[in-house]
Amino acid sequence: MPMMEDPFSVPASRTGGARRPSTADARLFDTAEAEAVKKEICAVGKKLWLRQYVDGNGGNISYRIGENEVICTPTMISKYDITPDDLCMVDLDGNQVAGTQKRTSEVFLHLEIYKAAAEVKAAVHCHPPHATAHAIVHRAPDYLTLPEFEVFVGKVPVLPFVTPGTAAFGKTVAPFARKHNSALLANHGVMCWADTVTHAEWYVEVLETYCWSMLIAKQLGGPVHYFTPEQEAGVLDIRRRYGITDHRLDEAGHTECDCAGEQLPAAREERQAVELSEAQFEKLAKTVKDAVLNAMQDK
Repeated sequence: MPMMEDPFSVPASRTGGARRPSTADARLFDTAEAEAVKKEICAVGKKLWLRQYVDGNGGNISYRIGENEVICTPTMISKYDITPDDLCMVDLDGNQVAGTQKRTSEVFLHLEIYKAAAEVKAAVHCHPPHATAHAIVHRAPDYLTLPEFEVFVGKVPVLPFVTPGTAAFGKTVAPFARKHNSALLANHGVMCWADTVTHAEWYVEVLETYCWSMLIAKQLGGPVHYFTPEQEAGVLDIRRRYGITDHRLDEAGHTECDCAGEQLPAAREERQAVELSEAQFEKLAKTVKDAVLNAMQDK
């Protein structure tokens, strides 16, 4: 059976002309550190598949092992079936410098994160259903409701849709790479990045579970209760002590103006609107009417 072509593969002429000679050190691909990273990538790939965060050959994983060297998953192989021998290595321009399989075409998304945030070492892209549903409607989940989500992920940007596999697609994440660790990719999926491949996958799990939980909470019909500014400050302090960067904190760890702060009560009031059934409305109206009549009689 002939090998399927990658539908998102982009010729060099469409990503800025001829490729420049790579300055990456291909020897890093065969080091003991690389072998450990490869095993971790394969383990995370299986976790993603078992949790149904990827299907077919979807999703991709990478790790920055050197200043200009990135190990990544190949194209057109299921993350459940992937082995260390299948992995590739590219430079920060996307040139493949090691590996027998062809590198994923969506590696540009990973590379732009590494270029923008030197401290980031790993990234995971996948399609968990509840978070991807939010990406389809271009709506990030509400925040300030669960400590775990605030500590490990926080407010999530929604990146504009650009054709996957292109250099332009990769550049959509660059402005958010330093102060966030997760993003929704409009009409596509999610991207999470961290200091290790395992931690990046943890952020995927936290984001997906949170999106799922928020959908269920809203189906219950009651108001969603949000953290007060004081409660938010306490949760952000935990995040700071974990050493996780946050768009709401400046370099000294102080809250910046884009923190919910004084705007939170208004946001809570807007978000807690509840639709009443006809019976509930009639009961409420009777209660109000009785209270008014009682008040008039007292006078």
